[in-house]
Amino acid sequence: MPVRHALATALGAAALLCAAVGPAAAGTGESITVDPTGTVAPDGTVTLSGTYRCTAGTGPVLVGSSVGQSDPRVQQGVGGGVALCDGAEHRWENSGEVVPGSVEAGPAHVQAALVELRPSGIVPLPYFHAVAERDVTLVQD
Repeated sequence: MPVRHALATALGAAALLCAAVGPAAAGTGESITVDPTGTVAPDGTVTLSGTYRCTAGTGPVLVGSSVGQSDPRVQQGVGGGVALCDGAEHRWENSGEVVPGSVEAGPAHVQAALVELRPSGIVPLPYFHAVAERDVTLVQD
């Protein structure tokens, strides 16, 4: 499995976990936002964006996002990337293909999270630096 695909899968899982366990309190000076508009392409690729701010951690910090539309209990991971945690505000943009026909232009619900993979024995454990949810409008790309 390509590294980028594995990272996107891990971030999507983290975003879904975030939905299951609820929002975590952001650390001092740490935040993530979601822009009010995203895009959906004819091939099903969804692009979401926003801003984040975080401080250094003990492991890699990732920006994950997910989108849901008709059923608020169903979220699909949308890409992911590595965050630069230097205390400054940065832009993030995640793109990924969702299940064909499951997302279309119109209202949608987005979750985004800054998730650190902290070393803990054999398996790194997720630590949420910041979490955000927002109703957005997806426009046709």
